Amino acid sequence: MSNLENLKKQAKLYLRWHRERYYPVAAIIREHVPRFSQLSDREILAAAFRLADAQELVARKEGFEGWTALRTGACTAMSQTHPHSQPILTSVAAHLYVRDIKASTDFFTTKLGFTIDFVYGDPPFYGQVSRDNARLALRWMDESFFAEDIREREDLLSASITVGSAEEIKQLFLAYQAAEVTFSQALRKEPWGAKTFAVRDPDGNLILFAGPAN
Repeated sequence: MSNLENLKKQAKLYLRWHRERYYPVAAIIREHVPRFSQLSDREILAAAFRLADAQELVARKEGFEGWTALRTGACTAMSQTHPHSQPILTSVAAHLYVRDIKASTDFFTTKLGFTIDFVYGDPPFYGQVSRDNARLALRWMDESFFAEDIREREDLLSASITVGSAEEIKQLFLAYQAAEVTFSQALRKEPWGAKTFAVRDPDGNLILFAGPAN
């Protein structure tokens, strides 16, 4: 858990985002603060949102019932943490730029077996999908961003995802083949001892899947 000063800063940041009508914060508020759970993004941004609400949001995100419980837990955690401990990076997400968030999430869920973690905005302009430990962030961009075909010409990858065994990479390829996914590269053995294949999403993003050759 983050230390108490960082948690206070987080609460103030959420409060500022709400005052500035920053749309992504509406989904976060709706998810974690019960009294906003039935409101739309616009209604949440128009409603009164106080520092106490922002603190409740932070507390619930950390797994506590409220700010008082969080403060008690944070103080206990701080007393048990080694002063020279280093931050631990817990996850990474590749960013893909897409023309249509819904069409993109449909592709990743129905074709590649991912699930939707969240979608922000009204209309949506940002979201995340995941499968096991692989996460892909999806960001809406207008048509002009896709004018050049440099990604296709240069085989520029948008993401690389790995599996743990030769059997899994073969199984995944066959599953995607059955789902009629478009491949930019079929399953093959690389000179460096891996098996890889690459799929192309509806926006031309190239996603490499890799696993051991043996």
